[in-house]
Amino acid sequence: MLTRLSAVVVLMSAVLTGTAAAVPPPPPNPGDAEISASRAEADAKAARVGELTGRLTQAESRLQELMDDVSYKRELANKARVDLETAISEAEAARREATAARVQADAASRAVEESRRALDEFAAASYAQGSTVGSFSAYFGAKSPEDLLARAQLLEAVSSSSLNQLEQVTRDQGVAANLDAAARAALQKSEAKQAAADEAKKVAEQAQQVAVDAHTAQAAATAQLQSDKDAVERELVAARGEVNSLEAQRRQYGQWVEAKKREEEENARRAAAAAAVQAAAQAPRRPVAAPAAPSGSRVQTVINRALSQRGVIYAWGGGNYYGPTYGVRDGGVADSFGDYRKIGFDCSGLMMYAFAGVGVYLPHYSGYQYNSGRKVPLSQMAPGDMIFWGPGGGTHVALYLGGGMMVEAPHSGAVVRISPVRYGGIMPFVTRML
Repeated sequence: MLTRLSAVVVLMSAVLTGTAAAVPPPPPNPGDAEISASRAEADAKAARVGELTGRLTQAESRLQELMDDVSYKRELANKARVDLETAISEAEAARREATAARVQADAASRAVEESRRALDEFAAASYAQGSTVGSFSAYFGAKSPEDLLARAQLLEAVSSSSLNQLEQVTRDQGVAANLDAAARAALQKSEAKQAAADEAKKVAEQAQQVAVDAHTAQAAATAQLQSDKDAVERELVAARGEVNSLEAQRRQYGQWVEAKKREEEENARRAAAAAAVQAAAQAPRRPVAAPAAPSGSRVQTVINRALSQRGVIYAWGGGNYYGPTYGVRDGGVADSFGDYRKIGFDCSGLMMYAFAGVGVYLPHYSGYQYNSGRKVPLSQMAPGDMIFWGPGGGTHVALYLGGGMMVEAPHSGAVVRISPVRYGGIMPFVTRML
C-alpha cells in the first residue's frame, strides 16, 4: 500500500510540475488594411506593366514599319543616283556632239567666206584687166573681138564653176548649222535632264534622311519604353515581395496563435490529467501526437525555377533540363539575331527547365508539351499551368503565375520576363502537369 501511494505521489508531481513548451513572443501581425494597400499597390504596378507592354508592342510594330520605310527610301535614293549618273553620261555625250557640230559649222562658214572672197577677187581682176587672170592671159594674148568673146565665155565658165562650188559649200554650211542647232537642242535637253536628276537625287536623299531620323527617334522611344517597363517590372517584383512578406507575417502570426492555443490546451490537459491522477492513480496518460510538418509545394518549385531565369537572353532552340544552352540556327529570324551564338532559353526550353525541378521531363517542342498533361479550360487556369498559343499549341508557351501574369521566353532579341497574359491567338485550354 505504501509503495502504491508513493508511486501515485511521484506521478502527480510529474504531471503538476511539467508544462508545455513555452511559446515565444508574438511576431508582427500586419492589419488587413496594410495588406490590402500592399496588394493594391502591386495590382497597380501589374496594370502599369500591362499598359507599358501594350505600348511597347505598338512601338515595336511602328519601329518595324519605319525600318521598312527606310529600306524603301534607300532604294529610291539608289534609283535617283543611277538616274543622275545616266543623265550625266548623256549630257557629256551631247556636249561632245555639240562641240563637233559647232566645229563643222564653223569650218563650213569659213569655207563659204573663202569661196566668196576668191570668186570676188577673180571677177574683179578679170574685168579690170580685160582678161582672165592666171595662166589664161598667156594663152589668149591677142586683143580682138573674138578674143574678148572668148575671154568672156571663159570668165562665165569659171564663174559658173565657182558659183556651183559656192552653192555646195553653202549647202554644207546649212547642213552643219542644222547639226549644230540639233546638237545644242540635245545638249539643252540633256542638261535639263541632268538638273532634274540631280534635284531628284537631292529629294530622295533628303527623304531617306528623314526616314532614318524617324526610325532613330522611334528606336530611342522604344528603348525608353523598354527601360520604363523594366523599371516598373522591378517595382512590381518589389511590391509583390512586400505583399508576400506581409502575408508571410500574417501566416506566422496565425501559426503563433495556433501554437499559443496548443500551449494553453496542453496546459489545461496536464491540469486535467493531474486531477485525474489525483482521483485515480491507475488512470493511464495518453501521449499527444506532434503535428506533421507541412510539405513543400511542387507548383511553387516550378514557378521559382522559371522566375530564377528572369533576364536570361532568348536563344531559339536553347535551354534544357539543367539550364540555358546555346541556341541553334533556324535559317531566318533567329539567325539574324545571332541566337546560335547566345546562351539562353526559348519558350519550350524554359518550360523544360522549370518542370525538371519536380521530376517532370518535357520534350523541347511546345506542340508536344501541350499534349503532355491534363487539359483544363482557360477560365480555370491556376498557377503552374502552361499556357499555349497557335494551332496545336505549336507557336508559343508560357507559365501562368496567377493574377493575370505569366513568365515566358518571348522572342529573339528579348529576355525571360514576366508579362500580362496575352489573349490574342491563345488556346482555349491550358495544360496542367501537377
